[in-house]
Amino acid sequence: MLIEFSVGNFLSIKDRQTLRLDASSITEHRDQLIDAGRYKLLRSAVIYGANASGKSNILRAIETLNRIVVTSAASSSTTEIEVEPFLLSTETEGKPSAFEILFLLDGIRYRYGFEIDRKAVKAEWLFMARKEKEKPLFLREANGIEVFKDFKEGNGLEERTRDNALFLAICDQFNGVIAKRVIAWFNKWLPISGLGHDRYRKFLFNLLDEPVAREDLVGLVKQLNLGFSNILLQKEKIDIDNEFLSRFSEENKHKFFDLVEGELTSGIKTIHKKYNFDYEPVENVIFDLGMHESAGTNKFFDLLAPIYLILTKGGILIVDELDAKLHPLMTQAIIRLFNNPELNPNNAQLIFATHDTNLLSAKLFRRDQIYFTEKDRYGATSLYSLVEYQEEDGTKVRKDRSFEEDYIRGRYGAIPFIGDLSKMAS
Repeated sequence: MLIEFSVGNFLSIKDRQTLRLDASSITEHRDQLIDAGRYKLLRSAVIYGANASGKSNILRAIETLNRIVVTSAASSSTTEIEVEPFLLSTETEGKPSAFEILFLLDGIRYRYGFEIDRKAVKAEWLFMARKEKEKPLFLREANGIEVFKDFKEGNGLEERTRDNALFLAICDQFNGVIAKRVIAWFNKWLPISGLGHDRYRKFLFNLLDEPVAREDLVGLVKQLNLGFSNILLQKEKIDIDNEFLSRFSEENKHKFFDLVEGELTSGIKTIHKKYNFDYEPVENVIFDLGMHESAGTNKFFDLLAPIYLILTKGGILIVDELDAKLHPLMTQAIIRLFNNPELNPNNAQLIFATHDTNLLSAKLFRRDQIYFTEKDRYGATSLYSLVEYQEEDGTKVRKDRSFEEDYIRGRYGAIPFIGDLSKMAS
């Protein structure tokens, strides 16, 4: 489980910014917390901010850390690392980007991070703590890699580590026990887009083919009351004699079938009830999801597989523009899935960005779950939580404040300045 994430010198983020998922001492919604012994962790965090304020870059930083970790060992010695520093300052333009996380795994707290540019890993470190005191497992600096006694699996791999590869990933490649556990945890992160969401539909097809998963998913859909009584997965055989495919050579037909994963196509159908004059149900009507249901319902179905997988296996779901195309009540329903310990027994965590201010008035979040991004006059993004924000008199924001109203009025910053539009009229 993630405790905190930090990033510096990446895209619009100049100085180190930290997103914390360890709960503060505030009292609201304590029943929503993950009880992890000496840690109490948040199940979700939301990021608000004006367009171009950097909230998407915070999520991109989390995704970038994850992608670098899980793909590092498979890269060649000439592969460039996809990372870009803050370019609006001479202080940072030639320096590496820095990423660091604290997380709990099997009751042990780890601190892992690295500094990296497009060509090479400049620094890397891994610490562990069974209690409060940390022990170094390895330290990588410009002059080499130092392996400590509690990380014997790294001995002898220092010289096998390429300049552009993470030492942790190389240790995993050679079956290091700790490294394998850590990399496996990183593989349970799932960064997805709330806009380009249709790519996840095929995963839903696969889940609906599994009886247990199908029963869970149908139950979930029924709870949300989307206007239909059931869903079904319909498979149809492609007509290989149709006019379109008849133009293909046999070789190209096989390529086409490989592309669509076989000679069967899958589609999701929704079941609606038809009523008579007396409003009595008389029969079921089958609708095609893509043709007959709203864009919001289609998006929900696209996100259903990632949400289900994270909730059932545990992990971290990272979503930019979660609210796009979704009704506010549907967005709230997704958040409640994560915040509710009974619906989220595997302690999955959700981190997302949104413009939907309705969520702030729905009493879904603690103050330490609500984050804002804002750019300064030099183009650098700052990230801060509502629980950290101080009023003009130095006091903290009270839990009984109207967060939505205050945010829209600019009380917490993080909103665009819109001038008098009437002055633009010619």
